[in-house]
Amino acid sequence: MDTQQYRWTRRRFLQWLAATGAGAILTACGMRPTPEPTPPTTPPPPDPTATSRPPTATETPSSATADATAEPTTAAPPAPTPTPRGAAYLAVARGADPAALTMAALAALGGMERFVNSGADVIIKPNICTDYYPTEYGATTNPEVVAALVRMALGAGARRVRVMDMPFGGSAESAYERSGIAAAVAAAGGEMELMSPHKFRETAIPDGRDIKKWELYQELFRADLVINVPIAKHHNLTQLTLGAKNLIGVAQNPGRLHTRIHQRIADLLSAIRPQLTVVDAVRTLMRGGPTGGNLDDVRLTNTVIASHDPVAADAYGATLFDFAPEDIGFIKAAAEMGLGSLDLGALTIEELAV
Repeated sequence: MDTQQYRWTRRRFLQWLAATGAGAILTACGMRPTPEPTPPTTPPPPDPTATSRPPTATETPSSATADATAEPTTAAPPAPTPTPRGAAYLAVARGADPAALTMAALAALGGMERFVNSGADVIIKPNICTDYYPTEYGATTNPEVVAALVRMALGAGARRVRVMDMPFGGSAESAYERSGIAAAVAAAGGEMELMSPHKFRETAIPDGRDIKKWELYQELFRADLVINVPIAKHHNLTQLTLGAKNLIGVAQNPGRLHTRIHQRIADLLSAIRPQLTVVDAVRTLMRGGPTGGNLDDVRLTNTVIASHDPVAADAYGATLFDFAPEDIGFIKAAAEMGLGSLDLGALTIEELAV
C-alpha cells in the first residue's frame, strides 16, 4: 500500500471511530488515536459581544484545608472587550437620578448586552467598606447604581447576579444592610453573597511586578462577568479610592498590601481584570476617606463613569478631584503594565446630560 492510500484509509478509519464513539473507548483504555493533520482553515471573525470569563487554569478547591504545598491557582484574565462600532470607549453621565445615570452610561457603551451573555453568572463588586454610616456619607457605593446594574444584567439574560464585598469595619451583614445595598439588590432580583474565608486560595499573578501570588476570592475567576463598582472618594493612603483600589476587597489579608500599595493594586488588577468598571461619583467624599463621617466633606457630584477599560475609568475619576491621572500612583502603575489607557485625550468619550 503506497503512502497516499495509507493516509486515505487511516483518515476513513478515524472518521469511523468518531462517528461510532469507539474513539472514546480507545481513549479510556489509554489508546488515544492520533488524528490525521488537516489543512489550516480561516477562523471565524471574533464575536464582539462574547465576554465570557475563562475558568482558572487549575481546578480550585473551595476548602480552606487544601494542601498548603500545592501550586497556586493561576489567574486567567478575560480577553479584552472590543468597543463595538458606534459605542463610546468611556461614558460619563451627569444628572440627578443615579439609576438613570447608570443606564445612560451603559447604553453609550453599547448596552449591558455587550457584556452579558445569556445564562451568565455575574458578580458585582461594590465598595461596602464599613457599617459605620449610610450612603449619604459618601464612603460606600450608591445602592441605586448597584441595583440598576443588577436589573440590567438580569434583563440582558444573566442566570444570576451576586453582589459582594469584604468590609473591614463591622460585620458584612451589618455593612450590607447599613449601606442600603442589601435592600436595593434584593428588590432588583440579585443576591447578596457573604464572602466565605474558605473560598480564598493562593493565586498566581504572572504579570505582577511586586507580588507574584496572593490569596484571592476564587468565585471571581469562576464567574462569567465581573463588574467593579467603586465609589470615587478620598483615601488617606493612596489619595483616592477608585476601581483598581476597590479590588483590595477581594484579597485576603489586605493590610499586607499596604507596603508598596500602588504597585500592588496594579498587580491585583492584572490578575482580576473586571470586564466592566462603573465608577459611582454621585456623592464624592472629598476629605476624610476612606471611612468619612462628616457630611461637610461630601460633594454632590451627580456623575457616573463607565468603561470596559479599568484604567481609563479611574483616570477620568481622578479628574473629578482635580488630579491628573498620572498623579495617582496605582493608575500610573496600571497604565505602565499595559492594563489600560490613562491618555483621556486619545479616547472616544461620550458625555451625557441625563
